[in-house]
Amino acid sequence: MITPDLESGVKVWHLVKNHEHGDQKEGDRGSKMVSEIYLTRLLATKGTLQKFVDDLFETIFSTAHRGSALPLAIKYMFDFLDEQADKHNIHDPHVRHTWKSNCLPLRFWVNVIKNPQFVFDIHKSSITDACLSVVAQTFMDSCSTSEHRLGKDSPSNKLLYAKDIPSYKSWVERYYSDISKMPAISDQDMNAYLAEQSRMHMSEFNSMSSLSEIYSYVGVYTEEIVCALEQDDAARKQRLAFKLEQVVAFMTLES
Repeated sequence: MITPDLESGVKVWHLVKNHEHGDQKEGDRGSKMVSEIYLTRLLATKGTLQKFVDDLFETIFSTAHRGSALPLAIKYMFDFLDEQADKHNIHDPHVRHTWKSNCLPLRFWVNVIKNPQFVFDIHKSSITDACLSVVAQTFMDSCSTSEHRLGKDSPSNKLLYAKDIPSYKSWVERYYSDISKMPAISDQDMNAYLAEQSRMHMSEFNSMSSLSEIYSYVGVYTEEIVCALEQDDAARKQRLAFKLEQVVAFMTLES
């Protein structure tokens, strides 16, 4: 903080102004410091953390420096989105980019960045939460296709990484491009991969609970799902619409 903690004597360095994270009491002298002094401290802290943030973003948005191969599911999912765009004559690259961002970086990675306690057994203080929000916001801005416009009234957390956003955006675009150039994943390879994942984690999940959650969705959209299955060639060959109707009828009797 601006002054050491009286109990531990420890100073906490951060990416936000003291009064922005909620711990600061009204009237503390720290909240009255001029913005120029704050900005200098924020920039100094940002410089200290720069390598860690860069390493995180580069690891996430890289197919070659991940320490392990890119999961098949990501390639399969991105190819599926491209196929759907082609099928519906959507040729705007911004739309395809947004689809991919919404289904992986913005749905999964932002959540992990913002909530490390989901992965690690740690306590997240309010100041840590505020700092991680800055990193998460930078991550979201990096996935955006819109122009990053800032002015003198923009919040400090936006100004901190303003010069880095264009570089991060190029990493995201390169990541999506590299994945599109990779060899396609066949349905057989994907099924084998999923079967192996199921085998590895068989004892970690309650399959009946998962089925119950899926069925709650089916119960709401039965007509739409049956209609879609009847129009799909592969589904018709396996009579999936008829089988689903049997399941619904059976579950109705059971209830």
